[in-house]
Amino acid sequence: MGTNSEANGLTDKPVLGDGENAISFEEAMERLERIVSRLESSDVPLETAIELYQEGMALSRLCGQKLEQVERRIEMLVEDENGVQRKPFAPQRDESGTDKGESF
Repeated sequence: MGTNSEANGLTDKPVLGDGENAISFEEAMERLERIVSRLESSDVPLETAIELYQEGMALSRLCGQKLEQVERRIEMLVEDENGVQRKPFAPQRDESGTDKGESF
């Protein structure tokens, strides 16, 4: 007997982890979008909604972690009076700690 997630087109593929079972950022975003659409429909039983919400939160954390990993790997090329220099990407944060992106 399958789970409600299987019936909704969502698989039981592991969300977190390393190796071949880990899902990509794009796969996680697709699954998250499907979960949001499903939760926005009014015909979701409470137990199913709770399961979907929990999976969605795990996917959201996974996507955030993957974005942080990518930010740490990105290097910017900045041109100054000495020519082009490599500079690690470090998003600027406002007073509340929210990313504002890098300014040039």
